[in-house]
Amino acid sequence: MVSDMRSGERYAERMRLPLAGWLGVVVLAVIAAALSNLGDLRWWRVAASAVILVAPLVGGWWLGRLPVRVVEEPGGEVWLHVDDARLPMSAVASVEVLDPVAYSDSLGVAQHPLAFVVQRPWINRGVRIVLDDPGDPTPYWIVSSRHPERLREALTAAQPSRASS
Repeated sequence: MVSDMRSGERYAERMRLPLAGWLGVVVLAVIAAALSNLGDLRWWRVAASAVILVAPLVGGWWLGRLPVRVVEEPGGEVWLHVDDARLPMSAVASVEVLDPVAYSDSLGVAQHPLAFVVQRPWINRGVRIVLDDPGDPTPYWIVSSRHPERLREALTAAQPSRASS
């Protein structure tokens, strides 16, 4: 979902775990915590159960915290931010929306080993951003997105004649 837009941002999204994923995490956490103490209520077993209960919840939050943002800097240059990685649009040759089949194929073993890939298994679409920077060995970025069309539009708005696909 596109949300949390700040000034200068053209696009913002977090790769949050969906409701079904959270239900699975909660069930896993409760079962693991219950099996870890087997009804023994000594304090150290209860404390271990509490840790076992909280760890998957923290892990689910941590996996979903990753932001994808397109930001127009004060100088006018547009940047893609994926967590702490940054890519200037001046280094982009093209942006391609990947449907579920193309996205799955782009994550396969036959793809370029130096590609920059940020994906979450619960998101089955994304974009391929082909780079045009001779000094960078990375040929392209693959980024998961629930709204890849909006992401492409935000990325290509600054350079419609150069970065489109």
